[in-house]
Amino acid sequence: MTSPAGEAPVRQVSEAVHKRRWAILAVLLFSLLVVVLDNSILNVAMKTIASPAPTGLGATQSQLEWAINSYTLVFAGILFTAGLLGDRLGRKKVLLFGMVVFGIGSVLSATSGSPGELISFRAVMGFGGAFVMPATLAIIMNVFERDEQPKAVGIWAGAVGLAIAIGPITGGLLMDHFWWGSVFLVNVPIVIVAVIAMVVLVPDSKDPSPGRLDPLGVLLSVVGLVLLVYGIIKGGQLADFTDPEVFGTAGGGLLVLVLFVLHERRSAHPALDMRYFRKPQFSAAVASIGLVFFGLMGVTFFTVFYTQSVRGYSPLQSGLLLLPLAAAQMFFAPRARLVVARFGARAVCCAGMVLVACTMSGFVLLDADTPIWMLEVLFFLQGTAMAHVMPPATVSIMQSLPREKAGSGSAVNNTFRQVGGALGVAVLGSVLSTTYRDGISAHLDGVPGLSAATRHAAGESIEATLGLAGRLGPAGRDLVGPAQDAFLHAMHMTALGAAGVAALGALVAGVFLPGKNAAPPTPGPGRPAERQQAEARR
Repeated sequence: MTSPAGEAPVRQVSEAVHKRRWAILAVLLFSLLVVVLDNSILNVAMKTIASPAPTGLGATQSQLEWAINSYTLVFAGILFTAGLLGDRLGRKKVLLFGMVVFGIGSVLSATSGSPGELISFRAVMGFGGAFVMPATLAIIMNVFERDEQPKAVGIWAGAVGLAIAIGPITGGLLMDHFWWGSVFLVNVPIVIVAVIAMVVLVPDSKDPSPGRLDPLGVLLSVVGLVLLVYGIIKGGQLADFTDPEVFGTAGGGLLVLVLFVLHERRSAHPALDMRYFRKPQFSAAVASIGLVFFGLMGVTFFTVFYTQSVRGYSPLQSGLLLLPLAAAQMFFAPRARLVVARFGARAVCCAGMVLVACTMSGFVLLDADTPIWMLEVLFFLQGTAMAHVMPPATVSIMQSLPREKAGSGSAVNNTFRQVGGALGVAVLGSVLSTTYRDGISAHLDGVPGLSAATRHAAGESIEATLGLAGRLGPAGRDLVGPAQDAFLHAMHMTALGAAGVAALGALVAGVFLPGKNAAPPTPGPGRPAERQQAEARR
């Protein structure tokens, strides 16, 4: 925080909060970790949950997908509203509420007696998680001074990457020793410790002048996001985005979101001030985060099948292979601010997105017998690239808004990331599925005695084909090689698609993000008193 020569820096954070800021950050990271790793930890338990009782729940493939998607759907749909409530009611209150609901949902999920119960209780977990994630980032912006915010946000972004990687490792360890419900029950002690620490350490903050409520804007945002994400998920499941159900729900969601934007532009008390998007450092950073997560989540989706179905690694070993990605993010994300200070956010984000595109293109080099160290190098470079995209983009978003609107800014940041990730899994997963089916269908047609339904089901994925090969015994051995070849071709095509999206993100960052010599982001538009306070602080 700058000040005239000879004067002490103007501090916006109280001395008591400033002294314990790093302890507060540590508590927030615990709550963030447990929410983010939840989806990746569940993937490891999928096969067990599909097993008949008493080992599992006897869930079908569709039920397994919705056990994951119910969390994503509710989480993405409520994120924006949760951020607004944090600004209005108090971020600490909202954070505690979210953690308690998430903990209750974890206990209920662990004790589910049927696939339907698991799907419902996962939605409860998603509801709680939606109140946690935006609150953590908003609180960080209110307990750190402006000059320390990039470092704190870098650590926050690194923790997100760490959670994605350690989820499968943790899940694999739990599944080796306990029953499938342990992947949910492990959340409970973390939630209890985090809630106690939050009550003691974390200060509350909120918008002192939130203005009138905008119930119509909030309703439109929830309905629009839920319909859009549902359509994206359904399109990925069907591998057909022209299906009437997909087109109707996703298109309807986009239409409702357009109405939301039009309403917010005309409202005297908008839930989200659309003038923020006129600021290049805000809108371009939001787009960059959405695009990088589109590519990342799509690639993460198919690498699980590559390491397990093609290379033969166990779920735990597959999780361990992600460690270079997590290590790179943890090391470089907190230090990205130093590179930004030297070269500027535009150059750093653009270079990071180009490196993301290059690493995704590098998956084309992977084959069934490629040395595994090549995959590890790609993961490390990918983590390095993301560490130089997420922190500066997130800082650009958050510092473009007044502190009073930190919850709204965090909600926008996380909503675009979540929607981008869901879209990446759905679209790139559809590309993977369609290309794989085209490659394996001729081989399945050559297997005598298969019904049309069995042949169709076996062509959905490499796992389905290998499952059929196992049931056929010696006669199914001839399917293994073609299945792996078809998958590798599909993986290569999907990776090139993800690389193209990352390249688009590099173009957006290069054209619209401010350069090194541009003025630093200033608080976005607000009421006249807010603008006067911002000018006084500068």
